[in-house]
Amino acid sequence: MGADAQGLNTERYTVVPRVLIFPFSADGKVLLLSGAPHKRIWAGLWNGIGGHIEAGESVLTAARRELLEETGLSAEKWIFCGQVMVDVRPESGIAFFVFRAEELTGELLESSEGNLRWFQLDELTGLPLVEDLPVLLAKTAHASRGGEPFWALYQYDARGQLVMSFSA
Repeated sequence: MGADAQGLNTERYTVVPRVLIFPFSADGKVLLLSGAPHKRIWAGLWNGIGGHIEAGESVLTAARRELLEETGLSAEKWIFCGQVMVDVRPESGIAFFVFRAEELTGELLESSEGNLRWFQLDELTGLPLVEDLPVLLAKTAHASRGGEPFWALYQYDARGQLVMSFSA
């Protein structure tokens, strides 16, 4: 079966694939990134590490690359926590895959993406966060290898407010 048999049709719903990684240290701290001022989205907001899945990459390969590029770190243990579909327009959206990364090695490096900082989970109150970060962190903080992933759909209401729906 060739690529043409995959049924690609520009009339169908299409998605942009991304990864989101929450690196956790052995003492339970999570590494977050405050988006650089020049960033088009999430400038000045704390978020996990991540980005686009490039052509020719698997989801896990993209997660490994993004972690290394944005932090200088590699992880020995990867836990798939869940997947989120984001309806952006009637014909397109974003699909992102959420991971917990553990057993980190390497030297933490700053990147042009923004500032990195380790946090205890209880230190995040009052900080400027990407709006879904508290929910996603709560779901990844207790994730374990072999555990059930979460599945989510994000949509925007008539006022442009994010509406998050989760299922097990």
